[in-house]
Amino acid sequence: MITYVSVGLLALLSLSIPVGIVLFLLGFGVDIFFSPFPLMKGLGQMVWSASNSATLIAIPFFVLLGEILVRSGVAARTYEALDRWVSWLPGGLVHANVATSTMFSAISGSSVATAATVATVAMPQAERLGYDPKLFSGAIAAGGTLGIMIPPSINLIVYGFLTQTSIPQLFLAGLLPGIALALGFIVITAIICTLRPEMGGERRVYPIKQMLQALVHLLPIIALFTMIIGTIYKGWATPTEAAAVGVAGAFLIAAFFSGVSLEMVSQSLIGTIKITAMIMLVVIGASFLNFTLSAAGLGRELQHFLQSLGLSPFMTIMVIVLMYVVLGFFIETLSLMVVTIPIIVPLVIEQGYDPIWFGILMIVLIEMALITPPVGLNLYVVQGARKSGKMSEVMLGTIPFVIVMLMMVAALIAFPQIALYLPSAL
Repeated sequence: MITYVSVGLLALLSLSIPVGIVLFLLGFGVDIFFSPFPLMKGLGQMVWSASNSATLIAIPFFVLLGEILVRSGVAARTYEALDRWVSWLPGGLVHANVATSTMFSAISGSSVATAATVATVAMPQAERLGYDPKLFSGAIAAGGTLGIMIPPSINLIVYGFLTQTSIPQLFLAGLLPGIALALGFIVITAIICTLRPEMGGERRVYPIKQMLQALVHLLPIIALFTMIIGTIYKGWATPTEAAAVGVAGAFLIAAFFSGVSLEMVSQSLIGTIKITAMIMLVVIGASFLNFTLSAAGLGRELQHFLQSLGLSPFMTIMVIVLMYVVLGFFIETLSLMVVTIPIIVPLVIEQGYDPIWFGILMIVLIEMALITPPVGLNLYVVQGARKSGKMSEVMLGTIPFVIVMLMMVAALIAFPQIALYLPSAL
């Protein structure tokens, strides 16, 4: 059955069938060939149960929040403000890419949306100022991955929903690793541009007065992040309610900067519907596939297989890490999560590992999948914004940042408290 699911998944995806449909087809196949019970008769109830969750309502809210900020021009002003604060470092404007991605990740929840936003704003600057196209575009693609690590994160919400793990604790657990990754991206950029100054473009130092004036465009984003996360951890709101509050805050910020119009609202709502429909189709399809796999005994089969190998808990984690790295080359990230979580997470818990810690480790591996060919979505988003040059330039530009992510994987395995300190402390 493991072979059937793996080969079937890759084969159907290679035919460019939508991921959500692929998951349903695999579930039907498991039911027909491997289950002694007619599981398809429970499809209606399964679809309703998977979608009838207050937790999942947070997804369209966070998507709408990001859409409002992008289409109202708030994101562009944030980029310009951060340019004045970080462009004095070796690498110049490349650091603004990472810093803007980090800040936008703290309110967006989506890696693709973050990468698309920063790429649209930044790419014209790269061509005008003569930056190395590989490093510049690679920094945008890598910085965009922070959208699924730094809270609020749509992927962490999905992980919490599928594993019945506390979403507020997952948000806390992702904060330090997310900030550490952002700092790691900045450090590796500074090192590269110190050794190869021609790759970093011009370092610009702004007067302190202009830097302070730029705070006008940073403080609303910081306040919005504080409001969303603060209401959750003060116990004033659930993640879903906090997301609704965040949408209201984003609308007020857009109105303050005169970014509200009928067209902006219409485009934001349409974009939200499209993205949410795609996510929910994947989540519901994965729930049905997971139901059929469990009923057919795949979990027991996989457990027996790993036990027969006689691996230690550490070696089991290393095998899982290697599996995610390889699968990340071929499978879209959200699909990779929802397909593997019900199978892998019970094995990880059985080995004595914390599910919150593993959730953060998985997110780092998923981030790598976003910037590794041939399926890395952020690569295509950034290349689309460039409108010139070769795709290979974006791929080569992400290599230093993939190294930083591998270092974070090693750090999380060696020091689990990086992820677990804030949840245990608060």
